[in-house]
Amino acid sequence: MAGVIAITASRRRALAGESGWRGLLQVQNRRVFAIALFASLGGLLFGYNQGVFSGVLPINSFDQRMASVVDNAGLKGWFVSILELGAWFGVLVVGYFVDKLSRKYTIELAVVVFCIGVIVQTSARGPQSIYGGRFITGMGVGSLSMADSLYNAELALPEIRGSLVALHQLALTSGIMVSFWIDYGTNFIGGTGKTQSDAAWRIPLALQLIPALILGAGILFMPFSPRWLINQGRDDEALAVLSKVRGLPPDNELVQIEFLEIKAQYLFEKETSAVTFPGYQDGSSGSNFKLALAEYTSLLINPTLLRRIMVGTLTMFFQQWTGVNAILYYAPTVFRNLGLTGNTTSLLATGVVGIAPLSYGMFLGMTPTVIYVDQWGRKPVLVFGAFLMGACHLLVAVLTGLYHDSWTSHAAAGWAACALVWVFAMGFGFSWGPCSWVIIAEIFPLNIRGKGLSIAVSSNLMNNFIVGQVAPTMINKLGFGTFVFFGVFCLMGGFFILFFVPETKGVSLEEMEEVFGATGKNLAVEAAQRLEAIRRKLGLVTDENVDEKLSYDKRASDEKA
Repeated sequence: MAGVIAITASRRRALAGESGWRGLLQVQNRRVFAIALFASLGGLLFGYNQGVFSGVLPINSFDQRMASVVDNAGLKGWFVSILELGAWFGVLVVGYFVDKLSRKYTIELAVVVFCIGVIVQTSARGPQSIYGGRFITGMGVGSLSMADSLYNAELALPEIRGSLVALHQLALTSGIMVSFWIDYGTNFIGGTGKTQSDAAWRIPLALQLIPALILGAGILFMPFSPRWLINQGRDDEALAVLSKVRGLPPDNELVQIEFLEIKAQYLFEKETSAVTFPGYQDGSSGSNFKLALAEYTSLLINPTLLRRIMVGTLTMFFQQWTGVNAILYYAPTVFRNLGLTGNTTSLLATGVVGIAPLSYGMFLGMTPTVIYVDQWGRKPVLVFGAFLMGACHLLVAVLTGLYHDSWTSHAAAGWAACALVWVFAMGFGFSWGPCSWVIIAEIFPLNIRGKGLSIAVSSNLMNNFIVGQVAPTMINKLGFGTFVFFGVFCLMGGFFILFFVPETKGVSLEEMEEVFGATGKNLAVEAAQRLEAIRRKLGLVTDENVDEKLSYDKRASDEKA
């Protein structure tokens, strides 16, 4: 390896160039942007799965074949929510495979699982096949969701990592929109009523195979994650991958710096594990199991870590209990209850609900994540979004309570209620949709971030499953009370963020301990010192770097004052 590299913060920024979307168009980032865009097909599949069944459920031919289930609100909930249960299970088990098989081959395995589930659903003759197929499909998309995001993050330079990871969320929202309009189009196949063909619902389900097969075939030609290669001791291959995806020679300074940073992170995690859990380092399967269990247990013992777990899990809890997925999963039923009668009309309105979060996710959702959140802070965006969504729910409840028996003679009120649902979807798109993920990505110390995130994401998926399970019963039994229920939870979520979640804008890892009121052993500061020692040993930190950082911090402090 060429010499010792002395790197400063300003030098790193000068080498890496622009951040965000502008950085994606730079020469050294174009290839990795294309790879990440391709890998994000996994997000498209997840979004398509989330949205497709809301349009399939009211299709007449599906209703006739599955009448024993569709007419039962409780069983109908299982049709939709079992996907999330499968995804939750997939997220729990995929961690082993991404480390054992690689990120790349785990994506391939997830695609195979996904395709099996799609085939089972498409060929279904009864409810049991739908249940089994959707659970298997959920395992596939849940695994893809984690593996895709991890793969994209590990291929990206830090300066564009946020934008590349955001591609998965953008693809997911796109999949929801596409599924709604495909449902609307296939609704006309084979006539209507009792003469309608099964193709009206089998085709939307089968079409998922096309992007899945493209992803499965294409990922075989994609590079391995350089982080995974270094973890496997394949340093030369990791350097070659970095050189190829950056379009720069192996001895280029930026490639060398990035390689050493990944190497430093690997050594840091290895050393941290040895220091924290010295009794579980012999490499045996029993020790590895005990090590993983001990690391999870530590999250519940340390007070500051426990508080972070509570913030992460409750943030994801309130995200799901805003009712967003109840609206997306059962949109045709919701709009029919708001006075839009007829299967075609309700499906058309559902398509508009799909478009609204997509457009806001692109312009008012991604923009706060990249720009506004770092200027205004996380809390204002989340609190404003929660109160906006709560107001929309409660206003819909008022209109429904007044006119649910007379929508035909109060068409304007019906369309006003629909418009409020669309505003709700937009509000979620620019606030709790992206910003809740920003919160959970920031609050955990570096050495236990993966495990903290896994718990928070599990909270998201499990509550998603519960919402999908209970929503049809709530809609049938509570009527406008459903909107009151979700509206109250939106307001509770806003107050939770306002009073219990600290602002994390511009907070460093060391400062996060102080923000969360750490007592006793300062885990983040110790971890930072350990990481600095490793970086110094590799040549990434020198005394000159430290002097320049102090000078930079002083200038920043003077400017702020």
